[in-house]
Amino acid sequence: MSNDQTNTLDARLRTAIDKSVSNPVMFFFTTGALWLVVSILLGVLASLKSHWPTFFEAFGELSTGRAYVAHLNVLIYGWCFPAAFGAIIWFMSRLCRKESKHAGIIVAAGLVWNFGVVIGLLGVMLGKSTGVPWMEFPNQCWVIFLFAYILIAIWSFVQFRVREGGHVYISQWYILAALFLFPWIFCSAHIFTFVFDGHPVMTAAVASWFKSSIVNLFFIPVAAASVYYIAPKVTGRPVHSYSLALLGFWTLIILGAWGGIQKLTGAPLPAFMPYVSAAAGVLFFIPALTIGYNILMTTKSHHDLAKKSPSLRFTVASVIALIGMGVAGVFLNLPSVMRGTQFSLSGYGYEILALYGVFSMSMFAAIYYIVPRVTKREWLAPSFIRTHFNLSAYGVIAVVMGSILGGYLQGAAVEAIDQPFSDAKATAYMISIFNSIAWVIILISNLAFLFHILLMAVRLGRHSKHATLIEEHHGSSPHGADGKVNNY
Repeated sequence: MSNDQTNTLDARLRTAIDKSVSNPVMFFFTTGALWLVVSILLGVLASLKSHWPTFFEAFGELSTGRAYVAHLNVLIYGWCFPAAFGAIIWFMSRLCRKESKHAGIIVAAGLVWNFGVVIGLLGVMLGKSTGVPWMEFPNQCWVIFLFAYILIAIWSFVQFRVREGGHVYISQWYILAALFLFPWIFCSAHIFTFVFDGHPVMTAAVASWFKSSIVNLFFIPVAAASVYYIAPKVTGRPVHSYSLALLGFWTLIILGAWGGIQKLTGAPLPAFMPYVSAAAGVLFFIPALTIGYNILMTTKSHHDLAKKSPSLRFTVASVIALIGMGVAGVFLNLPSVMRGTQFSLSGYGYEILALYGVFSMSMFAAIYYIVPRVTKREWLAPSFIRTHFNLSAYGVIAVVMGSILGGYLQGAAVEAIDQPFSDAKATAYMISIFNSIAWVIILISNLAFLFHILLMAVRLGRHSKHATLIEEHHGSSPHGADGKVNNY
């Protein structure tokens, strides 16, 4: 068979795959974008009320505590997980070279998941929160989420099992690891928190472990899968180093489950636990730097391409944030720093760096790459994309830097026993004002994103010969386990 015939057949197969998963992918991306705006609105509200307590004071459901809890949980379960599911579905279908035969099951799972988010949000706003960080939704929600996840995971594993060819690509490693590890993390945390009647200190330890593990072993792997797919596809170059890809993967998997408990330094726990977690937090720099360096070297000499390709632009921003996350992990887990930042806003800044700076930016990259392919339309307004990127980047930098550095100053003021506590209070006040402005900037950026993706969802994008803002390179993509190159 000639190369032209092979390319034609490949193009037809890609088109068939995209069509088969179009509905579930667009459902997850569109509902996720909507929940992201809701989350940021709640974040703006929580930040405003922290320095302007009389704002909306007549509405008890919108108190600072409830708005803050709803903000983080809707960000995680309303935006992060659906965005991850949409990306996983498309990447697995493309890399397995198989059409989806049961896309309706995934849409049903998406409806169930979103029902759980609605129930959870209402529960938090009505004062039914469990009070356990990142698990504040009412207990009924966890059964709903687990049921929806099982449907998505089974579909993904079946898709992988019936793949054509025997190649397992870098992106698939990370996706399979995330899918396999999530039930262990999720079920362990909820069983030891809500089923077994344990000591409150151990509940706090489990909750801290859950927060760290769900980031390191689900969100970061899905982000890595995205950047390892998109960077080579857009640049037309294979991944810089296969050995570095292996190193980054295994160090992340080995270290990912050991963090989190350093937040409880000084609590009545076995002394080794917080310090082992702190060491794992410092060593997280290894996979972060490895993945970031590998992708940046892959995109080397293609800086001009980032101006044309929104996917590459968001990908580069994501890996830079990942390296920043590794640096922040080293800084925040130093014993001298950890003592001062333990009860400050620094932890919030680190969480937003992980959830928005690393994960969300990688998902934006995936969405800008995937949506034109499944809708057969071009993005309507490149100016919306530039607005989304610029304001998101500036906003998240402001929130992260303001919270981490401001939290460090706040902690230092608290530790200074010879100084009045009002100094620490004044520092926190300035941080909250700074964060309010930053969240408003991020809100504007994601309103543009939501409007743009809704237009694509109803097929109002532009017709184009190519599925992206630039022509796709079909000949290069991530190296597989056998060193070959993926055309999908």
